[in-house]
Formats: sequence, C-alpha cells, structure tokens
Amino acid sequence: MTPIDFDVIVFRENDTFVAYCPQLDISSCGNTVEHAKEMLKTAVRLFIEEAEKMGTLESILEESNYKKDASGKWIPPKLIATELVSI
Repeated sequence: MTPIDFDVIVFRENDTFVAYCPQLDISSCGNTVEHAKEMLKTAVRLFIEEAEKMGTLESILEESNYKKDASGKWIPPKLIATELVSI
C-alpha cells in the first residue's frame, strides 16, 4: 500500500466522535476520540488499497492536491487553521 499522510479533524455529534480527513473527504466514527481516529485510519487504508487496485490512486491524490516530492512520497496539502466563527 502507498503510504500517505493526512490531517484528522475530530468533532462530537451527541455521544459519537467523528474523525474526518478533509484532504480525501473521508470520515468515520467511534465512541471515543481515539476509537474514531483508529476507525478513520482503517477507512483511509481501505480507500487507498481499493484505489490502488482500480488504478485510480494517483489521479485521486492529484485531484486532492497531494504533490509528489523528489523521492516519490506523496505530500498532502496543508491544513492551515480551523476555528469556530459566529455571525
């Protein structure tokens, strides 16, 4: 499997914790923050494995603004900030 890095944002919906990867638009959930993060890792791994099997991984990563460095490693777009804003 192609190794990739990704950001994780965790938020709470009632009694459930939701872990979200904004770069790939994948989410998963769990009953604790750590459980949600582990479930997200599993979801991303399965997604990457299936995309590799289908031969679409490179185009998916490019569309998600990942860039390859000189060594061939995929570098994710950087999450700059998150904040709660009111209007």
